[in-house]
Amino acid sequence: MGVAEFRVDAHVKVLDEDVVERAKRRGLDALVYAPHFEQLPSIRETARRYSDDDLVVVPAREVFTGDWRNRRHVLALGLSEPVPDFVTLEGAMAEFDRQDATVLVPHPTFLNVSLGYEEIQRYSDQVAAVEAYNPKLLGGWADRAKQLVADFDAAPFGSSYAHVPGSVGEVWTAFDRDCSTAAEVVAAFATDAPRRVGRRSSVPHRARKLVEFAHLGFENTWAKADRIFLQGTEPTHPEHLLYDGRFDDVAVY
Repeated sequence: MGVAEFRVDAHVKVLDEDVVERAKRRGLDALVYAPHFEQLPSIRETARRYSDDDLVVVPAREVFTGDWRNRRHVLALGLSEPVPDFVTLEGAMAEFDRQDATVLVPHPTFLNVSLGYEEIQRYSDQVAAVEAYNPKLLGGWADRAKQLVADFDAAPFGSSYAHVPGSVGEVWTAFDRDCSTAAEVVAAFATDAPRRVGRRSSVPHRARKLVEFAHLGFENTWAKADRIFLQGTEPTHPEHLLYDGRFDDVAVY
């Protein structure tokens, strides 16, 4: 008898007991946890704490390359060492290559925060998969993401891109292999393992899309002002002691 599909919500920003229970109720087997502006050691510890026999939590980093006006976000799985935000795209991709990390393209061509055709073409040898759908991709953005995946004949993935707990499990990537560890989940994304992108299709899903998009507006106004002007240097800033000056030559701030 074959293995039932293994469902991964491939990009979430939130993680606590309620999120774990919601993920299990919605039939997920794994989450990829990549919160904003948290250092890799902290992400790993949180992922370890919430993983169990029924749900694998994979630590990851969505690295913010470039400055606030020209951002390119890249999702990296399987990192062996921390990588900061606010470095050049070239610098980040070189470091991912050095670490043999698995590179995913989240929300392609979305606003000014994503890789587009030119960048994906430039780094096609490094890119393991391109996101075909998440709830923030409304209308034309969703169409462009699907077309981009088709144009590059790229391995697709889908995620809830959940910034609020209720969105977890709205979208998933389903593999036809079982994965019992985070490393096995990363390996599934890193290879051409057969997969499909699934999502909930309902009025609540459409409402959830609007909630997530509204949260994006908050995140890029008051929340951003708080990060820049009130809290000072981010823990993922290249000048933080964690990075030991290794990224000074590619830092943009």
